Amino acid sequence: MAIHYHCRHCGKHVGSLEHLNLTSEQLGFHELTSEERQAMLEYDKQGHLQVKTICEDCHEALERNPDYYALHSFIQ
Repeated sequence: MAIHYHCRHCGKHVGSLEHLNLTSEQLGFHELTSEERQAMLEYDKQGHLQVKTICEDCHEALERNPDYYALHSFIQ
């Protein structure tokens, strides 16, 4: 099973972890609420875990424009 990280805002591929036997605790997923897990984690048809995160560019945009947090999508 691979773990792929993608930006929730722009869709950019942030990184992947391949062929590692990591636990939920090692990845920090145990810190998420059930709602956060549902919103951020998803398995694809091949059984790989897709994790929604925020890339550096979108993070910087959100820091400069905090009102963007209220928008469903701020990427044009």
